[in-house]
Amino acid sequence: MKNSKKNNLTQLLYIVVVLLVLQVIGYFFFYRFDLTKDKRYTLSATSLHILKEVQNPLAVKVYMQGDLPAEFKRLQQETKQILEEFQAYNSNIVFEFVDPMENQEESMDLIKDLYRKGLTPINITVDDKGKQSQALVFPWAIATYDNKEVSIPLLKNQMGTSTTQKVIGSVQHLEYSFSDAFNKITKAKQKKVAIIKGNGELKEAFIAKFLLQVRDSYFIAPFTLDSVAKNPEGSLQALKEYDLAVIAKPSEAFSESEKQVLDQYLMNGGKTIWLVDQVVAEMDSLYNPSGASLAYPRDLNVNDLFFKYGVRINPDLVKDEQGSPIQLASGEPGSATRFQQFNWKYAPLVTPTSKHPIVKNLGGIKFDFANSIDTLKNKIKKTVLLQSSPYSKRIGTPTAINLSMVSESTSPADYPNTGGIPMAVLLEGSFHSAFENRIKAFEQANFQSTSQPTKMIVISDGDILRNQLDKNQLPVELGYDQRSGNLYDNKDFLMNSVNYLLDDSGLINIRSKDLDLPLLDKEKVYANYTYIQVLTIGLPILILVVFGVLFTYLRKRKYAR
Repeated sequence: MKNSKKNNLTQLLYIVVVLLVLQVIGYFFFYRFDLTKDKRYTLSATSLHILKEVQNPLAVKVYMQGDLPAEFKRLQQETKQILEEFQAYNSNIVFEFVDPMENQEESMDLIKDLYRKGLTPINITVDDKGKQSQALVFPWAIATYDNKEVSIPLLKNQMGTSTTQKVIGSVQHLEYSFSDAFNKITKAKQKKVAIIKGNGELKEAFIAKFLLQVRDSYFIAPFTLDSVAKNPEGSLQALKEYDLAVIAKPSEAFSESEKQVLDQYLMNGGKTIWLVDQVVAEMDSLYNPSGASLAYPRDLNVNDLFFKYGVRINPDLVKDEQGSPIQLASGEPGSATRFQQFNWKYAPLVTPTSKHPIVKNLGGIKFDFANSIDTLKNKIKKTVLLQSSPYSKRIGTPTAINLSMVSESTSPADYPNTGGIPMAVLLEGSFHSAFENRIKAFEQANFQSTSQPTKMIVISDGDILRNQLDKNQLPVELGYDQRSGNLYDNKDFLMNSVNYLLDDSGLINIRSKDLDLPLLDKEKVYANYTYIQVLTIGLPILILVVFGVLFTYLRKRKYAR
C-alpha cells in the first residue's frame, strides 16, 4: 500500500511539473490551432497587421442577441467566434452582444438611435415546422475607438437568395467587414481622392452616399478642370497630389488640353475610375404621356484615350433578359389604376461571375442604359469585372425606347451567342500615352510617354454611382431603388473598386476567402422531425446511459474480488 501511494504521488508530481512547464511555454510562445478544413478561424496577415495598430481599447457592440431565428443564431455564433479570434491576438478588442428589443421602455429610444445612424433592421419570415411568423433583426455592429465610430453590416444583401444563402455569404465576409472597420477607425487618412468636375458630371446630391462612404477612409475633394484652359501645367501638378480620380458620368465633351492633363495624370501613376455613358438615355425621360424617348450617341471626345489604353466604349445599349424590376401603372385611369412590376431589360441586373476580389461574393448590381465595352489587344492586363447575362444583346443607336417594351415576348433563340457583354473592366500595367507621337494640346516640360505600373477601372454606365433622392430631396442609400424597393450591391462594388485601386495593405484580398458552412436542410428536418429528435437528443442520452451502466458494472466487478 505504501509503495502504491508513493507511486501515485510521484505520478501526480510529474503531471504537475509537466503542466507547469507547458504553462510557462504557453506564456512565452503564443499559437492557435485551427482544425477546420477551410481554415475559417485563421486570420489573414492583413488582419493581424491591422490588429497590431490597435493600441487603445476598441469596443464592439453587436446588436444580435435574444430570441433569434436559427439562421441568425448561426451568424451570431460565427460573429462571436471571429471576435474572440481578434481578441486572442489583441486584448484591446472588447465586445458585447446587445438585444435592442430586450427592455421595452428603453428599446424604442435605442431603435430610433440606430435608425439615425443608418442601422436599419430587417423583417424576416420565420418558418417553424410550417408555421410562419415575423421577426425583427438588427444584423449590425458598431465599433468605437478614440471617440471615432463606424457601423459594420453583418448581413450581406443578395437579391433572389434565401435567408440561409444570405447568412452563408455574410459569414464569408465577417473577417473582411471587421478588419475593414478596424482599419478605418485606427488608421489615419493618407490617400486622396479627386472627384473630377467641369464636364457636366453628376451633381453632388446624386453622389452624396458615395462621397460619404469614401470619406470614411480617404481624403476627398472636388477637382474642377476649368482651370486647364488658362494653366494646364498648374492643373496637372495640382491633380498629381491626388491618388485617385473619379470621373462620374460626364455629359460634355473634354477638350484636348483636359484630356492631356488626365492622360499625364495616369502616366505619373495616378489611378482613375471612369463611369461613362456613351448614349443619351434617361429613365426619367420615359415618364411622359407617350412613355417613349429617343436614345442617341453622346460624343465626349475620349474615344482615342480609351482606344490607346486598350478598351472601347460603344455608343449602343445593352438589352438583357435578366433586367431589373420596374413598377408601372396598369388598368384603367382612376380608381381602377394599380401598379404592377415588370422586367425592364434596359436596366441589366448583373450577378458577378468573376472571382476577382472586387466582385467576388457580391450580389446583384443594377445598371441603367449601359453600353457595351470591347477589350482591345495590347500589353495591358484586362479583367472583365461585370458582364451581362448569356441572354443579352447590343442595340445600336439612335433608337426609340418605349415603356411598352416590357410586354414583348422573347425566347433564347433571340440571343444566339450574343451574351456575356463586358460592362466594367479593370486595366492594370504600364500604359502608353494617348499623346505619344502626336501633337500635344499644350507644351509640357516633363511629358511622360509611358506610365509607371498603375490601374484603371472603366464602367460603361454613370448611373451605377447615382443615388436616388427621397420626397424631401435627401439622398437615399446608394443602390436602393425606391420604385421597386430593392437594394442592390452597387455601393459595395464601387467601394471595393476604390479600395482595390488604393489599398496597398491587401485588405481587399480577404474577400477571396471561401468558407464551407454546412447548414441543416429545413425541408428534410421537417419531413423527418421525430427521427431527427431521436437521433440528435435520444441517441446521445442512450449512449451515456449505456456507458454509465457498463462503467458501474466493470467497477463493481473489479473491486468485488
